[in-house]
Amino acid sequence: MRYTFFIFLVYIFSGIQAGFSQERTVVGSAIANDTANTGGMSRFTLRQCIAYAVRYQPALRQAGVDERIAKANKAIAVSSWLPQVNASANYQHYLQLPTTFFPVNGTLTPIQTGVINTSSPQVAVTQSIFSNETLLANRTASLYIQASKENTNAALINLVVAVSKAFYDVLLSAERAGVYREDTARLRKNQSDAYHRFVSGIADKVDYKQATIALNNSMSQLKTATEDVAAKTATLKLLMGSPQEHNFTVSYGTAQMMRDIVADTLGPLRVERRVEYRQLQLVRRIQRQSTRYYKLGFLPTLSAFYTYNYPFLNNNYADLYSKGYPNSFYGLSFNIPIFTGFRRTANVRKAELQEERMDWDEVNLELTIYAEYKKALAAYKSNYYYLATQAENAALAREVYNVVKLQYAEGVKAYLDVIIAEADLQTSEINYQNSLFQTLQSKTDLDKAIGNVDIDE
Repeated sequence: MRYTFFIFLVYIFSGIQAGFSQERTVVGSAIANDTANTGGMSRFTLRQCIAYAVRYQPALRQAGVDERIAKANKAIAVSSWLPQVNASANYQHYLQLPTTFFPVNGTLTPIQTGVINTSSPQVAVTQSIFSNETLLANRTASLYIQASKENTNAALINLVVAVSKAFYDVLLSAERAGVYREDTARLRKNQSDAYHRFVSGIADKVDYKQATIALNNSMSQLKTATEDVAAKTATLKLLMGSPQEHNFTVSYGTAQMMRDIVADTLGPLRVERRVEYRQLQLVRRIQRQSTRYYKLGFLPTLSAFYTYNYPFLNNNYADLYSKGYPNSFYGLSFNIPIFTGFRRTANVRKAELQEERMDWDEVNLELTIYAEYKKALAAYKSNYYYLATQAENAALAREVYNVVKLQYAEGVKAYLDVIIAEADLQTSEINYQNSLFQTLQSKTDLDKAIGNVDIDE
């Protein structure tokens, strides 16, 4: 019932507030070729701003590179199961041939053996049959790819939230400027009316001076608000990855705003929807594989090998490669750890303690998520209620101002009452704009807290 009343008030207020138009536009910046452009300046909705940021924001592009790195690491890990083929060759020239003792007539006699020039090309092939290290790399490769994807999702969620808030900040600054612009126009007319009333002798010069003071204050506020739009737009450009020198406009329709501002505050909190929870579960799975690896550290390694040699030997270098003497062999290599100084058991204990620590990490994360959710929910509910009251206040303040201004023109009210009514109208409109975009921002925080940020579009 309260939500229906609020929406009703918003639509009433949107009809009477000059600055609250059906389509809001604010000067910003972006590359003109990336969207349809008919008049030299593009127009971006919130979704288009997010899509642009997804395409050009450096941090998110880095996350995409990290995904490709993880896939490359998987290919590296799987390569350990494939045959490893290596080729080598060497050339050796003896300045002095080696000496070997041979028994000649019962006496050991030194005799030089070998040839002066030797060249030995070789091809060696090894094939891993069983290796605990290779098994670990193969089991965890896919997990690291999933982890990199979740890291990208986390970066994307943070980017969507940041761009959304910056987008709302730009619109809020523009709406404030619109309120001050409307206020300045009213005060300029009031100043003109007060001046003519003074010249006509209907009122003294005090009314004119008060109108001038109010106009000057409003013009100062308008200047500040206009500059704030440029500053907030620069922040939006930064988050979008847009060059500062290119211009665009951002737009947000009232109907879309009404859809975006309403949230389900009664649904249950499910921590598994949060990307941080999924990231922790992947880290836990990787740690379990590490624990398993250390527990299986007693297993042997087994590999097969094949070697083909084709040596060339000759005392004359010119005839070295005229004839070769090939040989080849194959075999198995077996290695088993017998005693490692209790390193394996210490590693197992360390890995189990790391798993226990992750159990507590999960408990702490669930508590943190719950606290974030309650904080975001409370902020959204309070801002939503405040928005409803400010929408009503703004409508009432405009009505009061119109009545007081009419009474002043008829001589019933003093000009001071007009100034007070004008100040109340300006304050209520600014409060309404603040509450409107604070509600949108708190809705964004609530979506993030419950894991409901849309990153698929």
